Amino acid sequence: MLLSVLPSIWIMGFSVREEYLKLAVGERDKQATSASRLMEKVIEDPATAANTSTTSSGPDQHQSAMVSKLMRNPNTLLRKLLFSSSPNLIFPLWHHPSPPSSYTRIQTYVEVYMKWKKDPYFDSIDSIHKSLELKPIISLKNFFISSSPAPEDNYCIPISAVSKKGSDLGVSIKVARFLRNYPSFFEEFEGPLYRLPWFKLTQKAIELDKEERMVYEEFRGDIVGRLKKLILMSGTRKMLPLKVIKGLRWYLGLPDEFFMDPLDYVGDRSFQIEDIEDGLKGLAISQEYDDRKGGKILSMMQKNAMSKGVYSGGADEAIAFPLFPSKGLRLKQKIKDWLDEFQRLPYVSPYDDFSCLNPDSDMSEKRVVGLLHELLCLFVEHAAERKFLFCLRKYLGLPQKVHKAFERHPQMFYLSLKNKTCTAILKEAYRDDLAIDPHPLAKVRKEYIALMKESVVMLRNKRMNSCRAFRRENVCSKDLCSAEDERSQLAEA
Repeated sequence: MLLSVLPSIWIMGFSVREEYLKLAVGERDKQATSASRLMEKVIEDPATAANTSTTSSGPDQHQSAMVSKLMRNPNTLLRKLLFSSSPNLIFPLWHHPSPPSSYTRIQTYVEVYMKWKKDPYFDSIDSIHKSLELKPIISLKNFFISSSPAPEDNYCIPISAVSKKGSDLGVSIKVARFLRNYPSFFEEFEGPLYRLPWFKLTQKAIELDKEERMVYEEFRGDIVGRLKKLILMSGTRKMLPLKVIKGLRWYLGLPDEFFMDPLDYVGDRSFQIEDIEDGLKGLAISQEYDDRKGGKILSMMQKNAMSKGVYSGGADEAIAFPLFPSKGLRLKQKIKDWLDEFQRLPYVSPYDDFSCLNPDSDMSEKRVVGLLHELLCLFVEHAAERKFLFCLRKYLGLPQKVHKAFERHPQMFYLSLKNKTCTAILKEAYRDDLAIDPHPLAKVRKEYIALMKESVVMLRNKRMNSCRAFRRENVCSKDLCSAEDERSQLAEA
């Protein structure tokens, strides 16, 4: 009986399918209403619907009743074949067209794991790894200059004036011991009273300090401009707490005079001090940044892409990040495919609004990677301890697991584990000398590090001289002992 009614049902299926195809291509509302009514007739009375939609003679009354009964029962095979949401094998044209939104491509976060690869080149850059050792030395040098009552005597002060300020200056051991470890910076001598130890700056340290202050004066606009860019990355508020800026002062290259009076130092009306929560003060920008092109602030990535002619400043244009794989770093094919797709995504500037981005998408990750790239471009060594970057998560719109951005992109960033810390390094700054503008203080920092290395040589020579003197004393004492023994033997004889 079922096989005898299949031809009429087949004709009904094609008829309804034609009506829905007309509706999909934008036919008039009248035809859409007609198709809907015809569909209702198929469900309610198959025999009547078959007579309406075809010109052939319909089935008899018994066949119509049988079809109606089969189609109304949800457990029958016929109803499942006709009205199932899955693709129909018997009636391949009988299914509802998918909505346009189902064809929209959605960029979602792809879980990628990349193994960390040690790179001796980046682990041996003294300007990065010696910078952590140099930081407390510069703090002590500045304290000597600001506290000494006698600049003409190489800024000499007693040890009692600085012995209890070690924690404030970043010194983890006794200050006197620390000063003696760097004789190229600090020279020890006896004070005028009670033979207490005094310290003063060496002549080389004073000359480098003068050079550093000249750089601060000559390139003040450049240093202030980098601070502006950092604040403009904070989204619509365009404000950062002074406490956060002070934590990044070493990486931004800000002098001590800045924190005495920030507005007076910058000398720019675009800055203003605002009160924020918990009684803290924040540094905000009241007007747009002046260094712009076409009304848009350009990141270092955008400037380099424009100079190469691969970027015109469009909103949805893609910019591929420069990649510098470490020697021996191998990626699986699925990771290479994901990376190629990631590079073709539109570039999101760290200075643009990101509120419309899905935080769990690859587009959001590309914005985070671009922001970290721009942030490291602003720093003196184009590197920073990773823990200091975590304090910016709240203010720069970074995700909670921002550290994964460094781990998922080892061809852009290198994580060094030297000095019992994790340092994030921007590879492009050390692989392409012309890609990133150097910080004005970078040259002076390298000269400070060279002077710091002289302390190692001076201490080694001092130890060697002490050993030689000790050996000479031992030889002399042995000679005296042997001479006395000979005399005693002669006397006994």
